Amino acid sequence: LLLLCYTEEAAVIVSGLKNTDVFVGESATFTCKLSHPGVKNVQWWLDGSPLHNNFVTEISEQDGMVHTLTLNDVACHDSGTVTFRAGSLISSAKLLVKGISLLE
Repeated sequence: LLLLCYTEEAAVIVSGLKNTDVFVGESATFTCKLSHPGVKNVQWWLDGSPLHNNFVTEISEQDGMVHTLTLNDVACHDSGTVTFRAGSLISSAKLLVKGISLLE
């Protein structure tokens, strides 16, 4: 039990979220890698609203350390700040959804 507590406390973000620009209708993917598996209370947010797994929002985890969020078929109103939180660890990045101009 002490080892588990120590491991969770010792976990750090190895690579955080990166700002992402995509066009309307595309997918945006954010990845955060932790140094250790087993960190509790993992949650993704978009502009302060918690995200949940559904047909538009895909949340996955690999080996308990690589956490991925994919937002499918994004719209302009999806632009904002994406935040990943795992315990006391936090990483944020900007999502910019660009419209496609019909004017040549």
